Amino acid sequence: MIEKINNNTDNIKYLKSQTAFKGFAPSTRFLDGFIKSQENLSTTRFIQGTATNWFPKAVFSRSKADFWEFTFLEFMESGLFYFAAPLLGEHFYRKGLFKKIQPKNLRQTIHKNLSHSIDQIEHSNLNKLTKNRLISTKAGMVIACLAVPALEYALSFAKNLLTLKVFKISDFNNVANLNKNGVNTEEKSHQQKVEKHAKYELKKAGILSSAGVLTGLLFAAFGHKSNSLQKFGKILLEPGAYLSKKFNVKSKKLDNFLKEYLKLDFNESDGKLSLSKGQLAATCITGLFGYSSAAKDRGKLDFYEVWTRVPIVVLYTIFGSSLFDSGFKHILDKNGKFPELIKKDKDGIINVPSRNDLPEIAKKLAQKNNTNIEKELETLIRQKSVITGVPYLFSLLVMGFTLSGVARLWTQIRYNKQHKQQEQNQWTKDNITSTAFQGIHNIKG
Repeated sequence: MIEKINNNTDNIKYLKSQTAFKGFAPSTRFLDGFIKSQENLSTTRFIQGTATNWFPKAVFSRSKADFWEFTFLEFMESGLFYFAAPLLGEHFYRKGLFKKIQPKNLRQTIHKNLSHSIDQIEHSNLNKLTKNRLISTKAGMVIACLAVPALEYALSFAKNLLTLKVFKISDFNNVANLNKNGVNTEEKSHQQKVEKHAKYELKKAGILSSAGVLTGLLFAAFGHKSNSLQKFGKILLEPGAYLSKKFNVKSKKLDNFLKEYLKLDFNESDGKLSLSKGQLAATCITGLFGYSSAAKDRGKLDFYEVWTRVPIVVLYTIFGSSLFDSGFKHILDKNGKFPELIKKDKDGIINVPSRNDLPEIAKKLAQKNNTNIEKELETLIRQKSVITGVPYLFSLLVMGFTLSGVARLWTQIRYNKQHKQQEQNQWTKDNITSTAFQGIHNIKG
């Protein structure tokens, strides 16, 4: 047990610094870890996306090929969605390529301030040249990150090629094991077509990625010299803010939505570049069309299954469980639950404190109730886990199992209907041929 904590600033700092509390029950420590994971967009969306998309598919897996190709796709895709942009931006670009092209006397200043927003840069004490270089460098890095959606688009073709090479299958009917009674056959010409298109798209993705990096470097190096390029750079980084201002959006909610979900600039997390929701949205939408094109190569049923399931998954991936999350918070607010955490502002928007804010709230509650800070903090952690966990579990069950199960069921129904129609057409054709042959025989007789 940790020693009894007095109500002072040092103890609050101590509480904030801890990742696990020996005085807490194991269940509370688990919930605390869950809450922390949910407050990092990359980690949160990776866990949600993988759990929601991969696990239900594994349960409903239709064949060995089906299992391994969606396993490859889901984990590679989640890595691209949630970690590629921040890793490229923070490590490969900010600390590498885009730092080297700066004048030596400005390198450290540019590097230090790159994580700041346009508004922070424009209201800083930096001189105009440095501000312009920061804007052009930030825009150049976003252009260079074209590699992420390009690779996401090509990923479905890589999956097609992998399945073809490992399992010798290119027909979706065979991948999904839809034919339960007959022998699955593969046409060589179809396999060649799938392979040729997959290699073409992978090559194109490589060219686009390289072109994006080169263009981004050029923009970062020379964009500060042109007012037009500066304006373009600002629009590129924050198109939502530009549209909101251009059309004089009055609604606070719509203004926040545009700024948050149309933002292609990086977010800032402890001075580092992190994934923004706009970047995630751009990659997800690009991936949808990659899914669609790659599915079309393997047959109509794959194409139909993609458009039955993937658009909904894309919306979920972009917005997470925010719709249900918002509704759930309003229900809690209406019923007076967790008043220390459920706070509604003047615009009617409910804001829940982050995990880092909980120790300070616990301190105030301990002073008010004459209780122990640790006990109050444990209660707050459990309350916040409910606020965070219920929408998460709802999304997993509804978006994961229900959507995957229904999509696979509809595919099987479509296949059975298609197969039955083919059998009917063949029977009609054979019957007509037989009747015609019999008529000819009778005439000759």
